[in-house]
Amino acid sequence: MPGPEASTEGLGGSIGFGERPALLIIDFVNGFFYRSQYPAITEAAQRTRPLLLAAREAGLPIVHTRIAYADDGSDCGFWTVKAPRLRQLTESAESSRFISSLAPEAGERVLKKKLPSAFFGTDLASHLIRRGVDTLIFAGCTTSGCVRATVVDAISHNFRPIVAVDCVGDRSAAAHEANLHDIGQKYADLLTRDAVIAHIARERRAAG
Repeated sequence: MPGPEASTEGLGGSIGFGERPALLIIDFVNGFFYRSQYPAITEAAQRTRPLLLAAREAGLPIVHTRIAYADDGSDCGFWTVKAPRLRQLTESAESSRFISSLAPEAGERVLKKKLPSAFFGTDLASHLIRRGVDTLIFAGCTTSGCVRATVVDAISHNFRPIVAVDCVGDRSAAAHEANLHDIGQKYADLLTRDAVIAHIARERRAAG
């Protein structure tokens, strides 16, 4: 899905890349890959690998997020009442670990969160500001949940959100498409993974 065109309601304008992008990979952990009925999430993770490698080669800041609760559930809130399976994503659970193909490397930030947005109750904004980041490239899951919530908070913090559309996935194809459309109309630019990688490569060549 290419970037959205401006709509007749005056929505869908292009934000574009800034001078200092970072890659944010949201919740690609084992718990989302145990069930074969979520092939779109598996495919999104597979397509994210080349994007992660391109970001590493270019020296971009990289942040990985995971949901992690205390083993005794003492820090669970009402989100886990609405979605009880989240309680399984405890600090010591294998389901809360990153999938091996996208495991963080030394120097990449790992951020634990307890709510949909990676900004809520974390130091993500200050971490990015310290690194001089003005643009966030998004991959991860789910499109209608944690990806969308973090995109909205990113633009609320005045970062430029860029969603790699083939690197995000959802349990529901309908929810994925509807939320991508809405995100593209109001909150972020939508680009293919290859378009994002091409931009990273151009900037790398320009920097020498």
